[in-house]
Amino acid sequence: MPSEQQLLAELAALRDEVAGLRAIVTSLETENNTLSENQLIQLQLIKQLREVAKRQPQPLQQDRGEILRALLAANGGKMLAKDARLKMHLSKQLFSMLLVTIGEYIEIRPLYSDNRKKLLILKTS
Repeated sequence: MPSEQQLLAELAALRDEVAGLRAIVTSLETENNTLSENQLIQLQLIKQLREVAKRQPQPLQQDRGEILRALLAANGGKMLAKDARLKMHLSKQLFSMLLVTIGEYIEIRPLYSDNRKKLLILKTS
């Protein structure tokens, strides 16, 4: 059976360990709060950058948008998205970004005979 002195020594050691663990938890909570604040700031900055990017198309995007509008106008205001992309020699990713940028001028609908294909329609107004 352990003596009273041994039990007191073990209790003191456990109290020291608990105090050390509390200090570590406090430190981790502080670090977590800082990281959360930094993440919130980063998300706000990303949102601002996206808004700026949406508002101001790049000159090349503007040129490509005008070309696409002219291409649609030459084809009666309607054209399959795949055909337009191939005529403009753009990758799928660039063409998709172009459609997002100039979306106010062009409407995108699924083709009535095949919903997998997309039909580009020039908006009038």
